[in-house]
Amino acid sequence: MTDTTSPPPPVGPGDPGGPNGAQGDADQPGIRILAQYIRDLSFESPHAPESLRGGENPPQIDLGVELNAKGRDDGLFEIELKLTARAARETQAIFHIELVYAGLFQLAGVPAADMESVLMIECPRYLFPFARRIIADLSSEGGFPPFMLEPLDFAGIYAARRAQAAAGAVGNA
Repeated sequence: MTDTTSPPPPVGPGDPGGPNGAQGDADQPGIRILAQYIRDLSFESPHAPESLRGGENPPQIDLGVELNAKGRDDGLFEIELKLTARAARETQAIFHIELVYAGLFQLAGVPAADMESVLMIECPRYLFPFARRIIADLSSEGGFPPFMLEPLDFAGIYAARRAQAAAGAVGNA
């Protein structure tokens, strides 16, 4: 008995994988990452080497997240993900990391009504794993255990930002 494999079905116009099919449709929304880069990176350990010794109490970690998106004259979009991590034990700073990680994105077929949410939710989701790794590596190279960020809910951050802006608009009216 021999195993035979049949050739794959032909792909032609109208087929989902074909040139005029659903996947090849230019009207389908698409996100293309053209570049990813570190715009700014800072690591401070003001009390090293004393701070490298573990203390009786675990450090308090404060994490800050900021998102910025801006359109460019060439039709591309630059997204910045700023992550700030501060660790302190009692009143003594252990380390401070600040990273601005950015990406250059090309969006196609995204309706104008959805553009802001795509820029502020979907694009940062592509950048986050790389920024997370940079922070873990940097804390480790600083002599500390790798600081592994938990996954971020960019949809929740976006919703909170919109609610805050709406509350500010109502308060100023």
